[in-house]
Amino acid sequence: MEIPVYDLRGKPFKTMPLPPVFEAPIRPDVIRRAVVALQTHRIQPQGRDPMAGKRTTARFIGTGYGISRIPRVKGERYPAAMRGAFAVGTVGGRRGHPPVVEKRVWKKVNVKERRLAIRSAIAATANREIVKKRGHVVDDVPTLPLVVADRFEKIDKTRRVVWVLKRLRLWPDVERAKGRKKVRAGKGKMRGRRYKKAKGPLIVVADDSAIRRAAQNLPGVDVVAVRNLNVELLAPGTHPGRLTLWTEPAIRQLGGLFR
Repeated sequence: MEIPVYDLRGKPFKTMPLPPVFEAPIRPDVIRRAVVALQTHRIQPQGRDPMAGKRTTARFIGTGYGISRIPRVKGERYPAAMRGAFAVGTVGGRRGHPPVVEKRVWKKVNVKERRLAIRSAIAATANREIVKKRGHVVDDVPTLPLVVADRFEKIDKTRRVVWVLKRLRLWPDVERAKGRKKVRAGKGKMRGRRYKKAKGPLIVVADDSAIRRAAQNLPGVDVVAVRNLNVELLAPGTHPGRLTLWTEPAIRQLGGLFR
């Protein structure tokens, strides 16, 4: 199957063969499993002090006093004497089953599953119905997958990137992402996750040295070299079908990476 390649003015000037990876079966369940596994590798292990609640002289004093059988602070004639301590249900006592740093917080995914997931995510970027269902503005986008000439990778000015995105009818989706920055509900906003931001177009290139600097400040836009492509970039939040702009050299490399 042949796909058109667009120049920087948004006009098709030649065609190129579409890599077979775009015809892979689309498996949302496998994509979700792979993305969640990637996300778990960013979790920081946490635990509690093993001695928390145990630094006390409390001991079990025995029965026959008409009081509950919990460890009590030793001593007499001072406020803390005979006060319950150490046990789980007492003030200042230890915690029952606290989190420990030894817990394995990350998830594994089978090698073949991971490969299927990224192939499925790539194929989903070429399905207009799935891309539109994800929320992207694709009504005026000429073709999917959208491929641009290799000169796009040499752009090092943001205003030039904006100009090309407008010619390729991708700018409305950047505007959509720009208008969907919201303050997160809940305590996450106190933990370094204050804003929820929409994802816009993904730009996949062969060499990201110049274009990355030019596009890094555009809201919702990510730039990645095709060799560093992963399933989370293609399906943020486990939802496949991200609007993706490919460069001609990236498509050529893609055919060699995913045969």
